[in-house]
Amino acid sequence: MARTVDLPDSLPLFPLAGAVLMPRMRLPLQIFEPRYLQMVEDALRTPERLIAMIQPAENSHNGLAQIGCAGRIVSFTELEDHRMMIALRAVSRFRLVEAEESFAPYLRGRADWQGYASDLGPRPETVGEGYDRREMISRLARYAERRGLTTDWNAAETSDDEMLVNSLSMLLPFAPEEKQALLECPTLDARRQLLDGLLEYALRGGNDEETIQ
Repeated sequence: MARTVDLPDSLPLFPLAGAVLMPRMRLPLQIFEPRYLQMVEDALRTPERLIAMIQPAENSHNGLAQIGCAGRIVSFTELEDHRMMIALRAVSRFRLVEAEESFAPYLRGRADWQGYASDLGPRPETVGEGYDRREMISRLARYAERRGLTTDWNAAETSDDEMLVNSLSMLLPFAPEEKQALLECPTLDARRQLLDGLLEYALRGGNDEETIQ
């Protein structure tokens, strides 16, 4: 696991609405735009092999969210039609200090890694007291049925709390701003509480619009 001192001050940015990378999770991506194919090739030439996932944000001064998560390229496959399939493994969240000018066709940003020591820890985070896992699974089942989603219930029931909460935060079809709020939660327990709230809100008919694939 990378330590804070190993993390670069500058890294390539991949803005993608509705896609967030949570701590200690993996994110598969299909890359086809020429500028992002170049980004992947450039990242593979560096020791860190990092790409920073970050969401667009219309109200920010640089058009990007303040908080993103950097992931290391842990696998890649080149396809015959000039696409690439890659997988990122989360390293750490970061605060975007500023977008940088460069000669690259893609964005780069200066990152502040302070405040995310838990992302770099070797052990999964745990949730706090008062967490009813069975109730959360039940709520998820009702949400999935209402949205017509398929779920691997065996994996949901046997995964640890961090895997369950973070994978749901990434995969469920919440709005981009809701996914961003989940990413920015300071602890796993805070993310679990927000996730529970979003599921309950949806079940009560709050936002019935599916926003991502």
